Order: sequence, then structure tokens, then C-alpha cells
Amino acid sequence: MPAIAEVATSKRVRLDSIDVLRGVVMILMALDHTRDFFSNRGFNPTDPASTTIPLFFTRWITHFCAPTFFLLTGTGAYLSLRRKSKRELAKFLVTRGLWLIFLELVVFRCFGWQFNFDYHVTMLNVLWALGWAMIVLSALVYLPTWLVTCFGAVMIATHNLFDFVQSSNPLWIILHSPDFLVNTPRHIVAVPYALIPWVGVTAVGYGLGQVFRWDSHRRERFLLRLGLALAAAFLVIRGIDRYGDPLPWTTQKSAVFTVLSFLNTSKYPPSLLYLLMTLGPAMLLLWALDGGTPRFLRPALTVGRVPMFYYLLHVPLIHLIAVIVCYARYGQAHWMFESDTIRNFPVSFPPGWGYSLPVVYMIWALVVLALYPLCSWFADLKRRRGDAWLSYF
Repeated sequence: MPAIAEVATSKRVRLDSIDVLRGVVMILMALDHTRDFFSNRGFNPTDPASTTIPLFFTRWITHFCAPTFFLLTGTGAYLSLRRKSKRELAKFLVTRGLWLIFLELVVFRCFGWQFNFDYHVTMLNVLWALGWAMIVLSALVYLPTWLVTCFGAVMIATHNLFDFVQSSNPLWIILHSPDFLVNTPRHIVAVPYALIPWVGVTAVGYGLGQVFRWDSHRRERFLLRLGLALAAAFLVIRGIDRYGDPLPWTTQKSAVFTVLSFLNTSKYPPSLLYLLMTLGPAMLLLWALDGGTPRFLRPALTVGRVPMFYYLLHVPLIHLIAVIVCYARYGQAHWMFESDTIRNFPVSFPPGWGYSLPVVYMIWALVVLALYPLCSWFADLKRRRGDAWLSYF
């Protein structure tokens, strides 16, 4: 009986660590999207030449969200093999991938980001890329796990070799080079999330799933060493500054801003250095959480158990708050239903719009607090019921 209890506890702790990390990045994601709707978009928040230190790190900390979410998607797929055959997993990944693409193109585009149906501006964002990553993974699961891991690692490590390729071919834009798929006066379709690096992150995450079947000592030792190795690789390669990111770092007006330049890596598409910079600390956090969830992170555990449910609610809620604030301030809110260019995505701000970081942080906190009871309710619903449709949220 003690042995059985120990195995059950170990399994719970391992899954909890994944859910807590996923919940942390989901909560941080809401900060970035709150900033999208409520701050001044007149300049790049990570450009050392124009940003402030608080604004830089407000944006920079959210860089950890997408890589971690893609990685843990692959990890969750591997762990589901405990209750699914590879054929069942492949079918689930295809259907869920198509569902995510539909959510991106229809539900999230019309009811989340833009509150309109004109399709004048359409961005192929994270759900689009995640959907295709899952579809690709549905084919990869039939290969040996080590080969899937190597496939992802090689994709991550080598894709910057093709940065010099400039092409307007739609397939190349979708796979590697974020750009406009359509750019006419009537319709704009842009691809910020190129597929190749994100597919690689998901494949590596699938391989990482093996680690969560190991005993705790071996697993913790591996996660610690991997996290430190990735962080060290980032420091060394970024210091050499010859490969791994199309944006070199430069000496700035002060040592602090030079550090900001050093940390300012490319997300579109995610460079090798961007992924090393974010996934290294993610591994260290998994290592730190492996022994259990601290009390102050228990709310993140709840959110991490229902990430898609939270994701689908948080942007519409932020957007709705923006509509209310805009109407209260200007007496009208038509700007919050319009997006005429990529520069004005997701909405066209009225004159004088833009709030300070303390206001942005306050609205972010209100959004997270408002969503937490709903996430708790849905997590409890998923725990009590095993309906297949629940797995798609």
C-alpha cells in the first residue's frame, strides 16, 4: 500500500508541475494582451533605443508564454499515451488541430480580437500555428520518440540558416518568413507565427514527455542540467553574436540598456536564441516545481488545468473592458470594432488613447481575478465528467 501511494503521489506531482507552469504562462499571456489593448502602441516596447526598463520587461517576460505552451502541448501529447494508443492519439491531434485552426480563423478573430466580421484584417496567430503543430505531430507519433525529439531539435537549431532567403512564396511565408499572405485594400492576411520553429518546439516537447515517467531523482537531475545547459548556450551563442538571431545586440547608452539589447531576441519567427532564452528557464521552473506546488501558485495550477478555456475567454474579456472604458471616456466606442491596418491591430485607437503601466497591470489583475472562478468551475467539471468534448477545451 505505501508503494502504491508513493507512485500515485509521484504521478500527481509530475502532472501538477506541468499544469502549474502552463498556468503561469497563461496568466502572463493576459498581461501582454492587456498591454495590446490599453497601452500606447507608438513604438516597439523591446527596442532599447525607445523603450523604458519597466515596459521592456513587461513585454519581455511574456516571451516565455508561447514557447512554453507549444512545448507542453507536445509533452501532454506524449503523456496521453498512458490511456491512448498511438492511432487514437494521432486522430485526436488531427481533430484538435483542425479545431484550433477554426477557432483562430472564426471564433477568436471575430469574437475575441476584433469584434467584427469584415475580415479586413486577419492575423494567423498562435492557435493557427498550434493547430498545424498538432497535425504534424499526429504523423510524427508513429516514429520512435528519440527520432521525433531529434527532428524537433534540428529544426530549432538550424532554421536560422535560412534567414537570408527572401521570398514572397505563400508556402515559404507560412513555414518560415512571417509576412503578408494577402495585402490588398479590401483584405489583409498576415502570418506572424511561422510554422517551422513552432512545430520543432512541439516535437521536442513530445520527447520531453519521457522524462515525466522517470523516478523523481533522475527527472529532477535531468531538468536542472537541461535548464542550465540551455541558459548557458543562450549566453555563449548570444555573446559570440554570429548565429542564432537575425537581430544582433549592440552597445547602448548605458550598461542596463546594453543588457536589454542582449535580451532582445526575435520572436517572429522564434529564433534559436529566443527559444534558448525562454525554454531554459522553463526547464528550471519545472525542476523547481517537481517537489510540489507552493501555496501562492495554486491558482496557477487551476488555470493550467483548463488552458484553452482560459485562453478563449481572456481576450474577449479584455476587449470588452476596452469597449466600456472607451465609451465612458469618449461617449462612443466604434474604434474598438475597427482595424484598418496591421499597425492598428487589433483595434484602431481613438486620439489620445493609451494608459500607463500601473493601469495596465491593474486591468490585467482584474481580468485574471474575474476569470479564476470560471476556471475553477470548469476544472471541477472536467474532473467530475469524462465527456469527450471537454478535452477540446
